[in-house]
Amino acid sequence: QVQVVESGGGLVQAGDSLRLSCAASGGTFSRYNMGWFRQAPGKQREIVAAISRIVDNTYYTDSVKGRFTISRDNAKNTMYLQMNNLKPEDTAVYYCAASGRAYTTNPTSYDYWGQGTQVTVSS
Repeated sequence: QVQVVESGGGLVQAGDSLRLSCAASGGTFSRYNMGWFRQAPGKQREIVAAISRIVDNTYYTDSVKGRFTISRDNAKNTMYLQMNNLKPEDTAVYYCAASGRAYTTNPTSYDYWGQGTQVTVSS
């Protein structure tokens, strides 16, 4: 089974950029559909973006379209989330997740989760 670890979070100002990384180990990374989720205080965990195993189909939630870019490098067993023009409402803990099932935005279909990385955007 795969293990995933997020990195790259931090405290930034509105309009700044961050790149999150998700390093995978213990499994064949290219077999997994991957997703980024986030959870803000008092809110439910939500999908941010998803990317399929090989064909690189991608999904973005409406609030990040045009600002965030999800990508993966199967040779490096790593997924990325480039976040540009960050807004205070992007403040949350960001989680990387892997699904061995169908390409989906449903968090219940993701079997393997990281511990999360905090992103804080000040106004």
